[in-house]
Amino acid sequence: MSHVRHSQDVPREGIAVGGRDRSRLLLEINAAMISHAELPELLRAVSACLRREITHDFAAMCLYDQEKNELRMHALDFANDPDLVKTAAPVPLDGTANGLAFRTRKMVLRDHLDFAEFPSEATKQILAQGLQSCCLVPLASHGRTLGTLAVASTHEAAFTEEDAEILSQIASQVALAVESALSFDQVRLAQQRLKKSRDRSQLLLKVNNSLVSQLDLGELLRAVSSSLQEVLSVDFSGLALYDSETRKYHAVALEGRPTDRDIITTGTVVPTENTANGLAIQTKKPVYLPKPDTVRFPSELTKRFFDKGFQSACIVPLVAQRGRVVGTLTVGSMRENFLTEEDIELLTQIAQQIALATDNAMAYREIERLKNKLTEEKLYLEDEIRADGNFEEIIGESHALRQILAQIEKVAPTDSTILIRGETGTGKELIARAIHNLSSRQNRTLVKVNCAAIPMGLLESELFGHERGAFTGAISQRIGRFELAHQGSLFLDEVGDIPLELQPKLLRVLQEQQFERLGSTRTQQVDVRLIAATNCDLEKMVSDKQYRSDLYYRLNVFPVTLPPLRERPEDIPLLVRFFAQRFARRMKKPIDSISTKASAALARYHWPGNVRELENVIERAVILSSGPELEVPLGELRVSNDAAPASAPAPARSVTAPGGSTLQSVERDHILQVLEETKWLVAGPAGAAAKLGMKRTTLQAKMRKLGISRRGN
Repeated sequence: MSHVRHSQDVPREGIAVGGRDRSRLLLEINAAMISHAELPELLRAVSACLRREITHDFAAMCLYDQEKNELRMHALDFANDPDLVKTAAPVPLDGTANGLAFRTRKMVLRDHLDFAEFPSEATKQILAQGLQSCCLVPLASHGRTLGTLAVASTHEAAFTEEDAEILSQIASQVALAVESALSFDQVRLAQQRLKKSRDRSQLLLKVNNSLVSQLDLGELLRAVSSSLQEVLSVDFSGLALYDSETRKYHAVALEGRPTDRDIITTGTVVPTENTANGLAIQTKKPVYLPKPDTVRFPSELTKRFFDKGFQSACIVPLVAQRGRVVGTLTVGSMRENFLTEEDIELLTQIAQQIALATDNAMAYREIERLKNKLTEEKLYLEDEIRADGNFEEIIGESHALRQILAQIEKVAPTDSTILIRGETGTGKELIARAIHNLSSRQNRTLVKVNCAAIPMGLLESELFGHERGAFTGAISQRIGRFELAHQGSLFLDEVGDIPLELQPKLLRVLQEQQFERLGSTRTQQVDVRLIAATNCDLEKMVSDKQYRSDLYYRLNVFPVTLPPLRERPEDIPLLVRFFAQRFARRMKKPIDSISTKASAALARYHWPGNVRELENVIERAVILSSGPELEVPLGELRVSNDAAPASAPAPARSVTAPGGSTLQSVERDHILQVLEETKWLVAGPAGAAAKLGMKRTTLQAKMRKLGISRRGN
């Protein structure tokens, strides 16, 4: 297309002919550009100058974007439609008059714009607005082309070569001003980036300091949330952590408006199906929702979140060492698209710090839990050492006892629940310890609870533990006996005294190995082998509705019934010798024998208190003994025997026969019985003297005194 001269019918009010004062014009433009350092103000000043000197309907400046290799249009003015061109709209280098002027670095003057010459969407848009002619000049400074300066008109052949020359002179000055403005913008952007980078570095440092100083997860999130609000202006933040026991993610801390607390409450499970949390955990990458999205994530949690007025959110996984996802950090805003790529990268860096701190906090919490557990075990075992010692081993050789031991050997290696039944003092706790020591759990703790010795209101706390503030006086968290016995054995003595209202919770632990501490909603998983004991008639209690039948059947998997001491009298001498030696060592007394009379009396007594009563009698005997022979208070045995209830089985021989020779005859009969059992062997380990707990010479003296001889008897 050829250039044309200006025609007479085109209005030219703003063009000075011949005597135009170009110096004045250039000085005005120079002054206007010097006073405006920023690019938008500079563009407005250039537009005003052009309007006075060159008649036009549209003026624009295009600047080159080196990163995208295209021109970006900055409209100066357009009288017909101010909204025609958006600021910084892209203009391609191919198929446009601007692209031709930029690449050739020469003026482009067209009396009539032709789409065939400039086939582009930009040309089509200009023609649609009625623009017919144009004049474009390159903006060049210091050998570098910065862009183009253009004017256009709705008239054909509206611009002359003189107009083009004036526009070129203006463009030379504008190029210098634009270069200065761009440099100013670059410096300002660099300063902003530096400030932003400094702010982000300070944020990371602040977050790091907060994480280092906080081991409590709630305090940790509050510290992080306040820092995020300063830099990213978040309106909501939440932290969810993985629980290895439940294998689920739980909300541990939330920060935001009080009205947002019902989105999800602390301690509840965070769903991972159809949620951004699940996608972030699965991909181990941030999931950004620039606007509400319940189509991709149609979960109830997502709906509740956006129903609260939030417009965007970002969920960042907390990836710890070895790629483990220990939780998620969620931030939300009341604005759409509130994060940039740099912001998401910053959140990822913060999440890495939180993951490390969370790992440390969880490790600290686990160490504290184990420390508390060890402390509880230590105190418990110390109490056991002080309170126990009544049985160091099972003493006895009777057939009834051997049958019990055979049962223990069979059931101990299993994890089956055992119910030990027997009268008070028969050694149920000793049998429970023997079962534990023969099981695969022998290296763990055997925890004991006497259900009858703990008040009803405290028994649940004793068994299952409680959280701080669960009830009046609960000033700290306490681990229960079930948790203390994890991977070990729990001995529940007097299990028949457990109140009815507590029995369902005990049944649940036995069936599912799960429970909750008092004041907590978190389910604890345990691995406990239960050994129960009772002297009650549980069957009668079940029929009287005083005991749950389902709990009874769950306890009665393997019953073991201990015989009373009166049904195994052959074990009494062995027990007497054992207790006498132990108390003698403790009291530092040289007791080495027991009279035949005392031994016989002890053997014939019916022992309503069983082994425990025998132990107490021998302890009193050791205290009363002043010489090497054990002095048993036989008078107490006679009184106790006379006062025995009618329901107690009668002994084989009565100790309380009339006359002064009763004890002597009893002693004589007992020695004869032992001599017959040993086939009249007196000395040696299997002899009668050893069985009677006395020296050979002492037994021979007794035999002479009582007139005992093999021939005569």
